[in-house]
Amino acid sequence: MKKSNMLALIPIGVFVAFYLSLGIVFEYIMKIPMGFYNVPVIVAFLVALFVAVLQTKGASLDKKFEIMGQGIGDKNIITMLIIFLLAGVFVGVVGRDSAESVAYFMLSVAPPRLAVVVLFLISCFVSTAMGTSVGTITLITPIAVAISEGSGFPLALCVGTVVGGAMFGDNLSFISDTTIAACNGQGCRMKDKFLTNFAIVVPAAILTLALILALSAKSDVAELVNKEYNMLQIIPYMLVLISGIIGVNVFLTLLIGIVSGSIIILATGTVAFPDLLANMGAGAAGMFETSMVAVLVAALCALIKFNGGFEALLSGIRKVFKGRKSGQLGIGLLVGLMDIATANNTVAIVMANPIASEMAKDFDISPRKTASILDTFSCIFQGILPYGAQILVALSVVTTLGFELTAFNIISNLFYPMFLLLSSLLFIFVIPERKKKA
Repeated sequence: MKKSNMLALIPIGVFVAFYLSLGIVFEYIMKIPMGFYNVPVIVAFLVALFVAVLQTKGASLDKKFEIMGQGIGDKNIITMLIIFLLAGVFVGVVGRDSAESVAYFMLSVAPPRLAVVVLFLISCFVSTAMGTSVGTITLITPIAVAISEGSGFPLALCVGTVVGGAMFGDNLSFISDTTIAACNGQGCRMKDKFLTNFAIVVPAAILTLALILALSAKSDVAELVNKEYNMLQIIPYMLVLISGIIGVNVFLTLLIGIVSGSIIILATGTVAFPDLLANMGAGAAGMFETSMVAVLVAALCALIKFNGGFEALLSGIRKVFKGRKSGQLGIGLLVGLMDIATANNTVAIVMANPIASEMAKDFDISPRKTASILDTFSCIFQGILPYGAQILVALSVVTTLGFELTAFNIISNLFYPMFLLLSSLLFIFVIPERKKKA
């Protein structure tokens, strides 16, 4: 690794400029729906990687490929890729019907006045089980619209509650790509990161529920719409959650979910065997872009580190953030800025991982706490971005169903991300971390 060289960070600036400029053009000038998510992120990283290759002086092309190969061949990157694919297969197996069964079962046992409270709990559970906030929002937002229309609760409150609950699971789930990226990037066990995160998210969730309950008490409500559900379809989710919490290896956890889900789906005749295989393939394919981003970012970061970019960045960080608590906040702001630039919390974590690892060593922050901060702050920022996938998908579903909302209507009802930020700062500056190796 070469000495400190701020110019080595130019490829990151190129990526941000390329991605943001095209996103703004697509979203606000060309008026393309979900414009930021029509920007080919892989192409943006390829452009940045090409710049990094050109910047690497004094090395042959073969040497540059060797440096990139060493970055890609890291054990954590390989582990991350395989877990991504298995998580995709699991989601492909259980599908939409299982998530809807969870939702309608929980609504069937709750009184109408608690509908929005239950909506938050449903979103938390489904997103934790599925490991995807966008998938949860896609599934549960139509239910939120139906609850609002049938019960009289404000539409913005119902939709904002779903988005907030979806970010709960995105942050906490064992099979979320953000959790996978953060844990493998920092070399900590998912159970350790889960337990660290759990202490942070529970106060935020309780405060959110209390506020929703207070708002619900002021509303006049009617009876809710009911729909049939299948209790058997909930089993794979429960097995994955329980296995993850008790510390079963993540690969085995995912295999348990995949096998149990396949048996139940085939036994109940929900889909035929060829269709099940196709769903598995489609689920894995849905992770291809995320996997390729992880590969390209690993190659890009290897070149930037070789050229002295990370050392330059760390030197600047050391001047601004001094001390362990300040260093934790620095890691949170680092991944937050990455997320603002990319509007993708997984990409933000993957990009921030190597820098955060160095910061953690400098400030004596445990791997599990670093992973927790990366995941939590990326979800906080991602959840409130008006051009983030979560809010854009929610708006798209609402519009498709014939209703109108703005991004800022939803943001004003995003109680959970706001409380999560408060809780995170409390755990950084007020509540000390126990000294324990992770």
